[in-house]
Amino acid sequence: MAIKITPLKLAIATIIGASTLAGSFVQAAEVNIYSSRKQALIKPLLDKFTEQTGIDVNLLTGNSDALLSRLTAEGENTPADLFLTVDAGALHRAVSADVFQAIDSEFAHQTVPAHFRDSEDQWVGLSLRARPIFYSPERVDPSQLEDYMSLADEQWQDRVCIRSSNNIYNQSLVAALLDHHGEQKVMTWAQGLVENFARTPVGGDRDQIKGVAYGVCDVAVANTYYFGHMLNSDQAEEREAAEKVKIFWPAQEGNGTHVNVSGIGITKHAKHVDEATQLIEFLLSEASQKWYAEANYEYPVREGVEWSETLEQWGDFKQDDISMDILGENNAQAVRLMNSAGWR
Repeated sequence: MAIKITPLKLAIATIIGASTLAGSFVQAAEVNIYSSRKQALIKPLLDKFTEQTGIDVNLLTGNSDALLSRLTAEGENTPADLFLTVDAGALHRAVSADVFQAIDSEFAHQTVPAHFRDSEDQWVGLSLRARPIFYSPERVDPSQLEDYMSLADEQWQDRVCIRSSNNIYNQSLVAALLDHHGEQKVMTWAQGLVENFARTPVGGDRDQIKGVAYGVCDVAVANTYYFGHMLNSDQAEEREAAEKVKIFWPAQEGNGTHVNVSGIGITKHAKHVDEATQLIEFLLSEASQKWYAEANYEYPVREGVEWSETLEQWGDFKQDDISMDILGENNAQAVRLMNSAGWR
């Protein structure tokens, strides 16, 4: 028997079909992110984003340079909608490789101070880390310390621990010093600093802090969030080492303590631009910014967000407000200078 389809039945079927189709699109909504940030330090926020929006997040983590090379090789066929990395120098490399598009978000523009985002809106900062001087209170009077440049003084001969010139955090620090002091003065400083190394640079930031704790050196340069993780570690050895060390905020009478950003940008060939923009704005929300401070001991990139108890204990300090763009622009010069000075 033939089924007669009335106009009303056809209209209802059309509405139901459209609703089902729309529902399938909502369920299929996704955003793909390449991240040099370790999974444990970003996935909890991504899971909250999915819970709140229904947008699935596909995360691929790896080395920053390797992910950038992959993005470049994939070109318009890349599945990545977002690229997240942990240093202004690395973000500048991504801009130079032309893998980003401008972020169209008034919220991001209003929330993030101009010097913590790209001048052409190619990326935006998500969190801050400071790179102060760490010292042994048993062997160093903090009145002896002043700024980064003073670490080249003779009093620090064989007393300084710091990572190699290959480390992007050190490259960005030197890039900032180049802007503040000029090439000749920074070259003289770098040569003096190398003379003051307690050992050939080895290991990561935690190893420099441990070097101070164990008497290998008396002062070290490292990022604060590593120190925070050590103080709150479930490993007694790390906690005990961190407790033997204190922070000195350098250059408080000058340009301020060097800070850097983790940042994110929408890829040039993103297939899910709207979802990517939503995720960026979520990561800049007050709740997400507070999570960075509490879970990773990083400073919020936006003002007015409550710090974690650990950050509060370290006290407030004057930050260097240099544009993050300059850290990237001066990176190649910084690397050449460090290598010429014998910093390996």
